[in-house]
Parts: sequence; C-alpha cells; structure tokens
Amino acid sequence: MNAIILVLGLVQQPASLERRIAAAPDGTVRLSFAARPGVCGNGRGSVSMNCDDGNCGNYTVNVGNRDWREVEYDCDAGPVRVSLRVSGGQVTSLRTYVGGRWRATTADGVTDLGTVGAREAAAYFLALASKDSGSSAEHAIFPVILADSVTAWPELLRIAKNARLTRRTRRQAVFWLGQAAGEAATKGLTDLVEDRSGDRDVREQAVFALSQRPHDEGVPALIRIARENPDPELRKKAIFWLGQSDDPRALALFEELLTKP
Repeated sequence: MNAIILVLGLVQQPASLERRIAAAPDGTVRLSFAARPGVCGNGRGSVSMNCDDGNCGNYTVNVGNRDWREVEYDCDAGPVRVSLRVSGGQVTSLRTYVGGRWRATTADGVTDLGTVGAREAAAYFLALASKDSGSSAEHAIFPVILADSVTAWPELLRIAKNARLTRRTRRQAVFWLGQAAGEAATKGLTDLVEDRSGDRDVREQAVFALSQRPHDEGVPALIRIARENPDPELRKKAIFWLGQSDDPRALALFEELLTKP
C-alpha cells in the first residue's frame, strides 16, 4: 500500500461520530469520507488498490457485502461510502463502497451524516472492530484500510493478537496486515536483479503449494522466502499466503517487517 500518514491517537474513542450514529433512529445511517491515494471504485462492489493514472496494481476487491440498489454506477477515486444498519443505537451490519453516489430516497429510516473526516471515520470503525459485536466487526476493518491519511496496521496487529475477539474478525485483520507487510518487505527491492534461473510461473506455483502444506512444514518455508528471496514478487506472494495461514509466526514476521527502520 502507498505510504500514508501516521495518525496519533487513532485508538481514542471517536466520541462525536459515535454519538451521532448511536443517536440516529433505527434504520440506515450513511456517511462518506476521503479515500487514500490509489484507491478506485466503481461505486458498487469493486474496489481496486494502488491505481495510478488509470492503471491499477496489486488486486481488486470484489466486495461481497453490498446492496446494488443503494449506489448509482460511476467509476471514481472516492469517496469511501459506508452504509450502516442501526438498531437501538447499535450497529448490526455495514456495507462499504468507493465512488458513485447515494441514490435519492424519500424513505423513512435513512439518516445521512454527509462527509466526515477520514481519520475520525477510521477511528470509529477500528473501535467498532475491537468491540467485536456481531458481523459488523469483521466488516468494519475494510473502510479503515481505504481511509485517507491513516496508518492502521498497529491497531490491526492488536486486533489480530486479541484472543478474545472472534476468529473471523482476527482473520480480517491478519489479511490486511499481510498486504501492508508485503509492501514493507519489498520496499527498496525493485532494483535488485531477479533470479531468472527458473520459470516464473513454476516458482509462483511452488509458493502456493507450500501454503497448502502442513503448517509446521509450509510456514517456515514461506517465512524464509519472505525474508530471503531476491525476487520481490515472490516475497509478496509468500507474505500473502502467510496472511491466510492464521499462524502466530506469520504475525511475528509482519510485526518485524512493519517495525524495522
């Protein structure tokens, strides 16, 4: 992911936004905030990362948790739009989009908070994920990743290590930690000479095959690749599969990569 600004006090309770959402009548609460550079969405279920001048790298997230009727279609570099279902002051579910525009509605039970600060929004959603109350917790992590001027990995690491949280929420945190660690691990490696002694497709498949082996065999091998392989793309692939392993050694590697100068 692109370099982004560290937010001091990110974990402090976002009291103002939290109060506004809790005070909303039962129904839907909508809010929008600025997306970080490189994020692009079609306004519905597709969000691409690391976009530059119309070209998008890395991956596209096809967001499964969405409602096609809420957003009209356009392809934009923001904003991030989040639709929350609120009952009794508590968030029961949420959906995240990038770009597009809210459909006009005259229905009761829709509260639009308009545009809020990206940092305030990220702090709110991190707090929501940390509460781990229902399915909204795991879905609260994705809008944090998209928020402008936010570095979320220290809090995601805390979420991933918190055994009191559900496995689904922790796995979401681990997945996005893996993406951030992949960027940190390959920083400065683009000028290295790639090892061309083997076929690239075969080597990539070997990385995948290691991810399917028993953890005691596959995880140490993937960690060695992530630390030592001269090919930056293979290093990133190894880190990606480590992010799916749910293995504490992978978390230790992510922390090492993200904290080293």
